[in-house]
Amino acid sequence: MAPHGSRAQAFAIVLLGSLVAPLDSAVNAAFPAISEAFSLEVAAIRWVVVSYLVTFSCLVIVGGRLGDLFGYRKVFGAGLLVSAAAFLACGLATEFGWLLAARVVQGIGIALVLGAAPALALSIYPESERTRVLTRFGAAFAVGLAAGPAIGGALVEAFGWQAVYLARAPIALAAWILLGRVPVVQLKGGRTFDVVGSLLLAAWTGGLLLGIALPGDAGLAFGLLAVVAFIVFAKREARSRQPMIRLTLFRSAAFAVPNLAAMAVHFAGFLIFLLGPYFFVRVLGFSAQGAGILLALGPLGAAIGSALAGRLAMRFGARRVAFAGMLLDFAGVAIAATWDGGSGAIAIGLCLALQGLGIGLFQVAYADIVIAALPVEERGVASSLTSFTRTLGVVGCAALGSALFRAAEADALAEGAAAGAAFLQGYAFAFTSVAAGAAVFLALSLLRPRVWFPK
Repeated sequence: MAPHGSRAQAFAIVLLGSLVAPLDSAVNAAFPAISEAFSLEVAAIRWVVVSYLVTFSCLVIVGGRLGDLFGYRKVFGAGLLVSAAAFLACGLATEFGWLLAARVVQGIGIALVLGAAPALALSIYPESERTRVLTRFGAAFAVGLAAGPAIGGALVEAFGWQAVYLARAPIALAAWILLGRVPVVQLKGGRTFDVVGSLLLAAWTGGLLLGIALPGDAGLAFGLLAVVAFIVFAKREARSRQPMIRLTLFRSAAFAVPNLAAMAVHFAGFLIFLLGPYFFVRVLGFSAQGAGILLALGPLGAAIGSALAGRLAMRFGARRVAFAGMLLDFAGVAIAATWDGGSGAIAIGLCLALQGLGIGLFQVAYADIVIAALPVEERGVASSLTSFTRTLGVVGCAALGSALFRAAEADALAEGAAAGAAFLQGYAFAFTSVAAGAAVFLALSLLRPRVWFPK
């Protein structure tokens, strides 16, 4: 724990370095420009998301475990350096394959950053400040998400799509230079890093996400790998004295359902970031900068929700706040399914802000639930689990959401529809399907009402 006078400074440094992750939302505003630069179809852009987030999801819990064992500051700093190199490689890419390879490296760097960042931030303050720290961290993260699309749109307009990557390298390096001012947490001895368990965890998560993302036999093969890796991983963890993740926690609905809800919330919430830029540019006629500003309203709402979540959780309980946030997020998706060429920008902006408010409320309350369930010495794993579930939702949306869109658009084109009409049909089908799935999940989660409304 840092001395009182230096806590704010140390916390600000951690937030500065952590911003390189949420500022990746700037890339969404660059999707149309990247598609044009590399002559890509709309559906192909998902690989820019999948290559980064599959890597991140495979390693973020590993990053949290490394932080628990070797120090949060050390792991955080390593992640900043890897991220800076990746941003430079992305910005200098001249081929699509090069860009995707650099995004994989970025996934490694951000996994180390976010695997350690929340635990590092919590270590600066006493335990009594846990909810307040999570609120501030969540609000700052949401502000980064909000600023990303607007900044990204402006950068694309002024300098081209490469700038959404290059602009973040100085941020990562500045935070790394200042990191010496963040206190080092004293670690407990006698603990070891489970290399085999880490590899099995990476194989499971990577196989699961690639099984979702890849079509045909390749997807089936990776899906089979995920099943086998998970079975072996679960058996190994059950016998381990120092497991990577305490899987026994998931036997309780009180712990398992909020984690499933996190995936559902971020699956639904990411759909607008996936298809929204194309809708705003192609259907509503916005510029890249205008689309970025409109997209930013969602994360701006999330920043407000995150700022409110701490006080609301202390008054009503974290589980009730998480449930309310989930409802707002799902309602936003249902409303967005009705948009068409005649939808007004003000109504769309209000919907995005409402959905973002829900995501902000949910994420802070959910993080508090998960971190409270694990011991302090496993805080890195606990905080990285919240990033892991968010990423599973986002990658699932990037793969399945784009597949739903592509299938409906292709059917419309085959029936002779014009390109604009086919796009709208694909858009409406994707959003309607996700909204229906969210409603089913909500109903199922209420089969255990005490998960959300404990006595």
